[in-house]
Amino acid sequence: MLPFLVRRLLQLVPTFILATIILFAVVQAAPGDFLTQLSQNPKVTPERIDQLRRIYALDQPVVVQYWKWLTKFLAGDLGSSFAANRPVWDLVAPRLWNSLILVIISTVLTYVLAILIGVYSALRPYSIGDRIMTIFAYFGLGVPSFFFALLALFFLVKLKQNTGLEVPISGKTSGSLQDPSFWQNFGDVFLHALAPSIILALRGISSESRFIRGQMMEVLNQDYIRTARAKGLASNKITYKHAFRNASLPLVAGLGALLPALIGGAGFIEVVFSWPGLTPLLLDSLANQDLYVIVSTTALSTLLYIFGNLISDLLLAAVDPRIRYN
Repeated sequence: MLPFLVRRLLQLVPTFILATIILFAVVQAAPGDFLTQLSQNPKVTPERIDQLRRIYALDQPVVVQYWKWLTKFLAGDLGSSFAANRPVWDLVAPRLWNSLILVIISTVLTYVLAILIGVYSALRPYSIGDRIMTIFAYFGLGVPSFFFALLALFFLVKLKQNTGLEVPISGKTSGSLQDPSFWQNFGDVFLHALAPSIILALRGISSESRFIRGQMMEVLNQDYIRTARAKGLASNKITYKHAFRNASLPLVAGLGALLPALIGGAGFIEVVFSWPGLTPLLLDSLANQDLYVIVSTTALSTLLYIFGNLISDLLLAAVDPRIRYN
């Protein structure tokens, strides 16, 4: 296993460097920069613009800028934000934690419900329940998440108007609690995260449940399953110990994609629900051409994606005896 791990880690180096070169080139290809926008402000003198250009090394060739950024990044320094005049990590860290809350809750919901629905549909194919699940799955896959989010906002507002029952629909906390305890704050954040997490999980539940259904139906028709049934093994043992274990192997391979999702945030769902996650920060940074916030955050996501694939390979080799590290 150790030679396999070392070989894969060495392969990661050129992959990461090539990905960050392309990323840096794409961001730099946009016309102008943050200081170009700042120069339109009559309160900022040209001398100050030149000074800032030297401070942020924007007067250097792109290759020099990339090398300075890369060496700092590898040393743990993500650079400074032009707009906030603060270290990038100070901006990213709290936003990353906020995005993690949504991603963790939605991931748990996705896998728990998708496995239950997928196994149920595979054990009762073409039944009324399976057909209803199929309709909901196609509906969930066909409708964009942000449209579900707008529908959820509408129904939650109507719910409050008609029943007085209030489910938070924006922000991370209500801000009305005075000196909340840990559990009060936990409950407040959880309530605010509930609606966006459910919306975020809908698409994953739809796709993963269909995937598990297909895998389970294929495995349930294998000879060794028929042999197990002929031997009189309990139905639950056949389903969950023998069939689901083999059917879940592709799911294990997909676990690596969770790592970049942890830092990629919850996308436009955060914008719709005014959740202070990474996506609103990245959108603001793109509008301001805040170079180091964009590049460093995306590079972190790339790094996690690469390590996620490595973890997937290790997990797949661990659970599938047909795969060997060599």
